[in-house]
Amino acid sequence: MQTIGERLEEARKKKGISIREAAEATKIRGDYLQKFESNHFDIGLTEIYTRGFLRNYANFLKVPADRILNDYSALGRGEPRPRQPSREVYGRMDISVASASEEPERTPGPEDGAAAAPERAQPHYPRSGSSLPTGPDPALIFKYVKWGGIALIVIVAAFVLKSLIGGSGGAAPGGTNATNAAETFTLVAKDVVFIRVNQLQGKTEGAELFRGTLARGQTQVLPWTGPVRISASAGENFEVEVRGRRWPSGFTGNAAVDLEGPHR
Repeated sequence: MQTIGERLEEARKKKGISIREAAEATKIRGDYLQKFESNHFDIGLTEIYTRGFLRNYANFLKVPADRILNDYSALGRGEPRPRQPSREVYGRMDISVASASEEPERTPGPEDGAAAAPERAQPHYPRSGSSLPTGPDPALIFKYVKWGGIALIVIVAAFVLKSLIGGSGGAAPGGTNATNAAETFTLVAKDVVFIRVNQLQGKTEGAELFRGTLARGQTQVLPWTGPVRISASAGENFEVEVRGRRWPSGFTGNAAVDLEGPHR
């Protein structure tokens, strides 16, 4: 009858692989695998690791892992023993892993009379293990949440109503100013480009509307209430979209172009 090591070695050689290749495939050290094939199982690890490595190696070589482990157990190497129940003392209370049913019952005597009742009514428990509810009353929390939600709804409704009234009251007669305020133009980047946009006051640059770098395909929508000057690091890398139509900048390299105000 073949030993564990002989079966492992024979299976490995049938697969045509070396110890090193098997170690790389199983992530198990090669010297451990050599010891397994030599029937030396004292590799300086605990039983759970030794059995795990044997199982993984057997599965890798397509050898029945359960049979290998049974033969390994037959050598006098069993499963790791479970830890014994421990006892720990917290304060003055002796807490044991044993179940409550194992505690001896004490028959109350006549001396336990009325003096025992107050003690049972107010037992002493360790603070760290207490599970008594100490949080606020859920009904009180629900009440606060309910009124808070109502107040939030009222605030939001008032804000929306104020916005609607303010927006409608600010419109100029004839709708001219509203139309100009709604006019916009869009910068469309064909490639990476740095752009700066300023309002024009005559021939002088005024307030800056935008400054930044646009990546390829990125757009930037800006208000169009009057003439603006568009300066760019590469004029060929962007277009201007006005009312759904796109227009090239008309220049290349680092230059600027003026965009007239919207027609009324």
